[in-house]
Amino acid sequence: MPNYYPIMLDVRGRPAIVVGGDETAAEKATALAASGARVTVVDPEFCAELREMAARGEVTLRPKPYEYGDLAGAFIVVSATTYNHALSEAVWAEGQERGQIVNVVDVPARCNFIVPSILRRGQMTIAVSSEGAAPGLSKRIRQRLEELFPPAYGAYLRLATAARAHLRAHGVSYGRRDDFFGDYWASDVLDQLAADDAEGAAATTQTLLRRYGVDIPAAALEGTS
Repeated sequence: MPNYYPIMLDVRGRPAIVVGGDETAAEKATALAASGARVTVVDPEFCAELREMAARGEVTLRPKPYEYGDLAGAFIVVSATTYNHALSEAVWAEGQERGQIVNVVDVPARCNFIVPSILRRGQMTIAVSSEGAAPGLSKRIRQRLEELFPPAYGAYLRLATAARAHLRAHGVSYGRRDDFFGDYWASDVLDQLAADDAEGAAATTQTLLRRYGVDIPAAALEGTS
């Protein structure tokens, strides 16, 4: 029976604390900042990548040893401190006391959330997790998925999103919209986008929409891909 409940967490604008100053801490801070979190990193020393991120305004650095109270107000906490067992335990204990979601990197027993291996294609996110048992294998499965879902999927989803908006605006029912996306999936749109033919992809989508009573100019779709 699975031990984890998979969710997509909205951290936009929320405070995040990363404890640690090495490359692993930088990796975790980068992922949080890329998702819109307000990231503060606590450690006496910081690697070059974290200093560069701070110079760009992507994170805030607090050059000090972690101490109790540093996690106050954080929505999410990541501790890249597996080199120091006592420090990891202290971060975990404070986070638990405050009811925060905490991840102590590489210590599943001290995590109430884990981060899967992630593939992003625009609005599409594919996550692969072994529930912490074999993260290296999860990474390789994700790398295989990169071959199945090329970068063109980002534009493919943006165009689909625009088409859905037009279908809804024209009062097309949910069932008929689902039929449309069956046709969209079977069409040449993805291949056209992979060949950098955004104009052709928009024209194909325009033709598909007409079958469902939505007649709009292809130009209204071109900018979305």
